[in-house]
Amino acid sequence: MIESDRDLIRVGVSSCLLGRKVRFDAGHKHDRYLTDELGRWLELVPVCPEAEVGMGIPRESVHLTGDAAAPRMVGSRSGEDWTERMRRWSRSRVKELGGEDLCGFVFKKDSPSCGAWRVKVRNPGGMPERSGRGLFADAFARANPLLPLEEEGRLHDAKLRENFIERVFAYHRATRLFLGKWTRGDAVAFHSREKYLLMAHSPQHYRELGRLVAAIKDHTPAAFRELYLAGFMAALAVHATPSRHGNALLHIVGYLRGHVADEERRRVTEVIADHRAGLVPLIVPMTLVKHYIGLHDIAYIRDQSYLNPHPRELLLRNHV
Repeated sequence: MIESDRDLIRVGVSSCLLGRKVRFDAGHKHDRYLTDELGRWLELVPVCPEAEVGMGIPRESVHLTGDAAAPRMVGSRSGEDWTERMRRWSRSRVKELGGEDLCGFVFKKDSPSCGAWRVKVRNPGGMPERSGRGLFADAFARANPLLPLEEEGRLHDAKLRENFIERVFAYHRATRLFLGKWTRGDAVAFHSREKYLLMAHSPQHYRELGRLVAAIKDHTPAAFRELYLAGFMAALAVHATPSRHGNALLHIVGYLRGHVADEERRRVTEVIADHRAGLVPLIVPMTLVKHYIGLHDIAYIRDQSYLNPHPRELLLRNHV
């Protein structure tokens, strides 16, 4: 399913990370993981706020100053104020990107326009404090509260990388559910397929979403869609842990009873325990579980998105 849909999954990216020479010094910050790995599975949509707003290439660098909650963007030498121009452009560009069907965004860290977290803002005394957010990143995040967002620097962390990419593919699946005409049965089937993925992240959210699905007739289609998407993405924003992965996998192992010998099931549970103890990565027990599910064609589990939430070629579960 992922492979047939992969060309439709679009993610916004700060242009300099794709190797485009758009930075203030006419350079770039090419991130090979984005282009050479993720670029095989995702369509990367470039955005450079500073170049697109008309600052020019090369250009004077800019920085944020003042109140971190509403900073000004000014030229580092001239003091030229770009704040209102950047805010107007950001509102227009964010609206335009709303038609691009994005399933996520990767921002350039530390950028006064694109930095998503802990961007330097100079206080009234001129001292920089890591308390701000780039003006474009802030506008985009406010307009897209459910969309997975990340910075390229954080993608070097295996757990953050796996969580972000998992959420990108999950957002794509969830939004596709509600395209065109959909039925209560479609929503129930989707929630059923996402069961163990949700359990690995947040059992509480899984239960709350289950109650929402059970009461779907009490909501208009639009209201249900809004509530379900919000709960679904909130659940996946909670990082899965070895303990919760272990619980989800043990639930799945229960379906092997009657198909797999007791000794083989004990071996699988031992490997799951090794993962919970941090001795082996998730791919080890997952591969064992998938082997037995495929061997005995256990349909209900075979179709769980938890088993294949993103392309295996990305090797994301080899490192968590």
